[in-house]
Amino acid sequence: MKKSASNSINSKDSLSVFQWAGINRPSSLVLVCILGLVLGTGLSVVQTTHDNRFSFNKLQELRAQANELDVKWGQLLLEQSTFGVEGRIESKAIGQLQMRVPEIARIVMVKND
Repeated sequence: MKKSASNSINSKDSLSVFQWAGINRPSSLVLVCILGLVLGTGLSVVQTTHDNRFSFNKLQELRAQANELDVKWGQLLLEQSTFGVEGRIESKAIGQLQMRVPEIARIVMVKND
């Protein structure tokens, strides 16, 4: 009995990896290769989807930042035009309407109670 048990252990030790996995035929080996390729392709699709979502989120953040910068730019242009109008109004008041700044003695302060 001991001989047959040791022979079965030796025969198990001499099995190749392919025989142990049950891949004895070439068609089984091709099937395992195709399975590996499908698994690899699936993982690459998952990775690509993750990268696309990350890139889309970054794009949305950049668009929001660009909108904020556009609003600030518009405010600065409005402020610049306001400062330009003040000098223009003063020059037209002096030139066309002959207005002038009153003397300090002629300025009257009105209190509102």
